[in-house]
Amino acid sequence: DMGFIHDIKKILAVLPKRRQNLMFSATFSEEIRELARGLVNDPIEISVSPRNTTVDTVSQLVYPVDKGRKTDLLTHLIVEEQWYQALVFTRTKHGANRLAQKLEKSGIGAIAIHGNKSQNARTRALADFKAGKTQILVATDIAARGLDINDLPHVVNFDLPNVPEDYVHRIGRTGRAGKEGQALSLVCAEESRMLRDIEKLIRKSVERRTVSGFEPLEELNVAHPGPKMGGGRPGGRPGGRPGGGGRRRSGNRNSRPQGGGNRQRRNNY
Repeated sequence: DMGFIHDIKKILAVLPKRRQNLMFSATFSEEIRELARGLVNDPIEISVSPRNTTVDTVSQLVYPVDKGRKTDLLTHLIVEEQWYQALVFTRTKHGANRLAQKLEKSGIGAIAIHGNKSQNARTRALADFKAGKTQILVATDIAARGLDINDLPHVVNFDLPNVPEDYVHRIGRTGRAGKEGQALSLVCAEESRMLRDIEKLIRKSVERRTVSGFEPLEELNVAHPGPKMGGGRPGGRPGGRPGGGGRRRSGNRNSRPQGGGNRQRRNNY
């Protein structure tokens, strides 16, 4: 989201030429990297972990399901597995509203937060969710930015994100501080390409799990299980943090690996 770029450039235009610039971010897309290169002089990057890596405290699962049955499957999982708290991501604001309403009709306490909600409404919704008054928080990526929820047990990708890097950011909201969490993705056949892009990014194949009674009529067009595509095992555990731009230091301040990755433009927010 480059919505503040014009404001940033205005601020920089009135600052002294000799200054120190520090940039911090949980994610660093290629767009932001290009921006950083244009605003700072030969920057040094210090990364907590390599870009788009996942941690071992979050188990990842893909549930193949037909698009029209996603809500029913989510309801089934919440009830049968007795979830007490879950953060569910949708791709659009209207999708978040619809899902929250359908869950409410099924007797599951749910509320949606997105860009059309006022800041006060989002703050109240988050407070109720953290206090256990609301069981399910449905959110878009932009509305969920900066959320810090202690001991969150479940993150659900009701819709896969358009941008693969957002998958890493989403699931990183569980399994924090060494605690275990679970990241589930409800994936229909038309999202096969998105799933392929995500698995390529995280360099591993995510375990598939089909629920009896919810078998999809159309199979996912993604090779699986197949060989590992890098570190970790299928169904392994994610949640890492991408880095920044320029020269790079990761762990050992003398090492300087290069970054990379492409990012598509978001829409529908």
